[in-house]
Amino acid sequence: MKKYWHVINIGIQNTLVYRVNFLFRASFGLIPLIATIYLWRSVYASKTGDSSVAGYSLAGMISYYVLITIVDAFTAVNEDDWQIAADIKDGNINQFLLKPIDYLWYRLCLFFAGRAIYVVAAAIPVGLFVYFQREYFVLPPDRLTGLLFVASTIMTALLQFFMSYMMAMLAFWVLEVSTFIFILFAFEYIAGGHLFPLDILPPTLALLLKFTPFPYQLFFPVSIYLGRSTGSERWQGLLIQFTWLVIFYALARAVWNRGIRRYTAVGG
Repeated sequence: MKKYWHVINIGIQNTLVYRVNFLFRASFGLIPLIATIYLWRSVYASKTGDSSVAGYSLAGMISYYVLITIVDAFTAVNEDDWQIAADIKDGNINQFLLKPIDYLWYRLCLFFAGRAIYVVAAAIPVGLFVYFQREYFVLPPDRLTGLLFVASTIMTALLQFFMSYMMAMLAFWVLEVSTFIFILFAFEYIAGGHLFPLDILPPTLALLLKFTPFPYQLFFPVSIYLGRSTGSERWQGLLIQFTWLVIFYALARAVWNRGIRRYTAVGG
């Protein structure tokens, strides 16, 4: 494990160069969030009678989008898939084939190092935003819910990484993987709950999405935090999320092993 801690240390040092970029990215990333909140405020202001939307109060809806932003900061894959594909295409993985280091764990260490620096840089603008929205921001109903939210968020980060890693492995077979990455991102953005809460969808469609990996990339940990997933439904969701995590880890390993068999290293 010592070598992987060294990789994390190097990754943190390299990523610190971009700390100002991360700060501006996190700050300007709040602009769409502000626009979304104003949109939902207008929706709730125009309602008469029942002031909720699919069981969400205005405070619950604003908390949902703030939590989506927070979870996304901790878990989003930021150019890791592009870098992995470039390593394969440019032959940079040659060095890992001759050294006692696992490329998947190497990239995972860099991913967590990058997320750590991004979260530190984003803490200032996001923290200020949460402070100014504190009257709408709700806390988890109990300690167990908070712990399960943290556990689900960790699995969300791993799930997003393994899915992106597997997609980047297509570089063993195709010259350009950007189309596949953009398609995956589109599904993640819509079916992951980034655009809107998935439980406002028709029940049949929401049930079908429940058995895909996409809700567990953002929506599910937030639904745990807000108390929207409780009891057996919560434990079932955690089991499904863990199952998808294991599946994509196995697929990532299998695609790497298959791809490396046809990989040809040329040059010195």
